[in-house]
Amino acid sequence: MILAVLLLLICQLIGEVIARALGLPLPGPVLGLALLLILFMVHKPIFARVQPTAQGLLQHLSLLFVPAGVGIVGHVDRLGTEGFGILMALILSTLLAIAIGALVFAGVSKLCGESEEKSEKNLENGVNNE
Repeated sequence: MILAVLLLLICQLIGEVIARALGLPLPGPVLGLALLLILFMVHKPIFARVQPTAQGLLQHLSLLFVPAGVGIVGHVDRLGTEGFGILMALILSTLLAIAIGALVFAGVSKLCGESEEKSEKNLENGVNNE
């Protein structure tokens, strides 16, 4: 478990170093995650070693929201003055993310050569099989 956590942190550190050194607009952890994905593809046993630890971390992911909640409580006075703007930003960004996700899905689906009828038929079969 310690080696798996160490590997995750090393990948994050390498990603952070690359992002800062090259002045990239991508966050370091995203680059580290891409590096980890490449490691998984190149050396399959790494995935098997990291998977149980990653599953454990994902099961307790909600604990990472505690600092965000504390930050909100610490700035509750700003919510009174800027709450409407924050709410609108949350709603609009969520709608935008959903729309962009749907457009990307449709584009990838077309690139993969699936027709709309075939996609709908697969969806119906998947729903009926459950």
